Amino acid sequence: MASNATAAAAAKCPGPMKATSQGAFQGENPLDYALPLAILQICLVVVVTRGLAYLLRPLRQPRVIAEIIGGILLGPSALGRSHKFLHAVFPPQSMTVLDTLANLGLLFFLFLVGLELDISAIRRTGKKALAIALAGISAPFALGIGTSFAFRATIVKGAPQGPFLVFMGVALSITAFPVLARILAELKLLTTDLGRMAMSAAAVNDVAAWILLALAIALSGSGSPIISLWVLLTAAGFVIAICLFLRPVLAWMARRSPEGEPVKEVYICATLAIVLAAGFVTDTIGIHALFGAFMVGIVVPKDGPFAGVLIEKVEDLISGLFLPLYFVSSGLKTDVATIKGAKSWGLLVLVIANACLGKIGGTVITSLFVKIPVREAVTLGFLMNTKGLVELIVLNIGRDRKVLNDEAFAILVLMALFTTFITTPIVMAIYKPARKTVPYKRRTVECSPGDADGELRVLACFHTNRHIPTLLNLVEASRGTGRRRLTMYAMHLVELSERSSAISLVQRARRDGMPFFNSKEQRTEQMVVAFEAFQQLSSVRVRPMTAISDLDTIHRDVIDSAADKRAAIVIMPYHKALHHDGSFQSLGSPYHAINKRVLREAPCSVAILVDRGLGGHAQVSAKNVSFSVAALFFGGPDDREALAYATRMAEHPGVAVTLARFQPSRLQSGEEDAADEAAVEAFKAKVGAVKDGSVRFEEPEAYTREQVLETIESLSGFNVFVVGRMPPTAPLVERPDELGPVGSYLVSPGFRTSASVLVVKRYDPATNPKSKRFDPKARPPAATELDALDEEMGSAAVVPVTQSPMSEIA
Repeated sequence: MASNATAAAAAKCPGPMKATSQGAFQGENPLDYALPLAILQICLVVVVTRGLAYLLRPLRQPRVIAEIIGGILLGPSALGRSHKFLHAVFPPQSMTVLDTLANLGLLFFLFLVGLELDISAIRRTGKKALAIALAGISAPFALGIGTSFAFRATIVKGAPQGPFLVFMGVALSITAFPVLARILAELKLLTTDLGRMAMSAAAVNDVAAWILLALAIALSGSGSPIISLWVLLTAAGFVIAICLFLRPVLAWMARRSPEGEPVKEVYICATLAIVLAAGFVTDTIGIHALFGAFMVGIVVPKDGPFAGVLIEKVEDLISGLFLPLYFVSSGLKTDVATIKGAKSWGLLVLVIANACLGKIGGTVITSLFVKIPVREAVTLGFLMNTKGLVELIVLNIGRDRKVLNDEAFAILVLMALFTTFITTPIVMAIYKPARKTVPYKRRTVECSPGDADGELRVLACFHTNRHIPTLLNLVEASRGTGRRRLTMYAMHLVELSERSSAISLVQRARRDGMPFFNSKEQRTEQMVVAFEAFQQLSSVRVRPMTAISDLDTIHRDVIDSAADKRAAIVIMPYHKALHHDGSFQSLGSPYHAINKRVLREAPCSVAILVDRGLGGHAQVSAKNVSFSVAALFFGGPDDREALAYATRMAEHPGVAVTLARFQPSRLQSGEEDAADEAAVEAFKAKVGAVKDGSVRFEEPEAYTREQVLETIESLSGFNVFVVGRMPPTAPLVERPDELGPVGSYLVSPGFRTSASVLVVKRYDPATNPKSKRFDPKARPPAATELDALDEEMGSAAVVPVTQSPMSEIA
């Protein structure tokens, strides 16, 4: 009898899986072993979640939505309804391994979240944001407690009352800080007053949620209230010990990792071991291992390279591979089929209504009380209603602690999914602020006689630090003389990726306009130091900026900033990087698309800068500037704008400018010919006025393509070429890119030179109608004349991005 019972139990509960198999050729199924099965599960999870993220990109949904939906689809709600699939890919005996990997990934992800969280910034939270955060927690928490009575009276009758009340309150009151940051960045609201308020309130909400979650876990134990009190007191002692003893150790490691030197491997290994040890301690206390990792992340010093190196070492593996397992682990526990009958669906509607009413209502009422306009208050309410990973953590812990059953768990997961999914479309629909455009006349470098002494505003963009010296040297050579002032807005273009560390870039944002570097708090930033030094040594006013956005939409930041700052010209970096052998290698199609979109939509002239190291790898002081500039003139508006820029450069005492005029190979109108002659005659007058010979005019006899190439070859010794983007001449290369028929040749392998190239496109609303979007009554067409020119020149077409109301925010 005993042996039969043991055999029956063994058949019902299969033994633990072995780690590895001997292979299919030995007659073994790899899916019966833990390691190959885990590999298959990870690969399947990555493919499904990334595929869903790609499909949801047009809806502008954060990746967490795709990961939650992917987990549900792989679970018993969809694919898992096939028992054959579920038992082959996610058999019950593999769930321990899967949950262990998922929680290990969660452990280190929470360490990254702690690294991102700036406690000092939370302490500086304003009174308005603090009031909104408290109202956004207390109102939904109260409604969550009220909702819990309806749940306990229907589908979770046996749940312990105290823990269930707290878990329901926490589940409804959470705001996902990382998810909200990405939604705000996607909608171009990150650095507006509304975005700043939402981020400040969400940060306070995040900390409060962790405290409430710790309380809920302590209360959910199976022991007496005295044991729960001991758990809370021990957890408080652990936090104090972390601050008193561990923080100095981590600070010592950070001090011994100076800027510019690699962080020692032993420090990285020791910190990661400390994260695991802290997780072990908090799990032993009874408040889940993730709290220990989170606390270690908080106390790691944020100054210097130490925290950045830790993030770099950990996040790609954890966020890309192991964290999605947690969503799938949750999805495998979520069975939508358990929600059946009018009672269950009514509870789903009730919990969604109460979650929205509490979070949105509490936020809106408090926002109106602190005198925030109605539309902004409602938008803030929907933004604060964003859920995410912390919500799933709460629900999973509640389910593991037997506080939530399968039906309640599924209802609350769908509530989190729904409230997060509706955030982006509703905010886009209700928040359409009027664009604060200031009409300005000077949208080109070439100015009218009355504005000859006016200020020239340049928006110069760059991707990396190595572009800065060339940019500064070019601007110094373009500063003009006398009252012709130049203001440079230097914008660092930074991709906001799905990586968690992208949130740390948000901490640099100031509350006005685009995200400016805060020079008071970021003194160690190399870029800020370089720009401050340049401003002190030159008469050019410099305003460092940074745009943090997805590469698909970062051109909006450039375009909106150009309009907001009333720039006459935008300087964009070439989409290819220079290698040591003199060749160029593309940075990728997204960077090419950025330039193409800026060329189409900018409200002013645009120049593409091809960096070949103008002046070397360091900024040249004003008194030591000695550059030679060759301006190639074929005719047309772009060439006239390029000539105007070169003429300004000729005013610098250290810059010698040579204008080489070629005959156009394409016919122009009489008006264009007259304008070209006037521009050339004006330059000739300057040649006669300059007595030192630094300004020269040449008109080579070059009529054929070969003669033109030979003449350009003779100018290869110059430091800078300034050319128009679309002159009336035949292409000098077979497939020109965004640099046009002449500029493309100057960067081709067939032209050997060390000269940097500036390719200029003149602003013309007739060929750039998309710039009319700054007029709220104008509707730009889907295609422009420039699109046809690009196709004629053989350039790759760029699909226009759908206009968004959020892109109208400066």
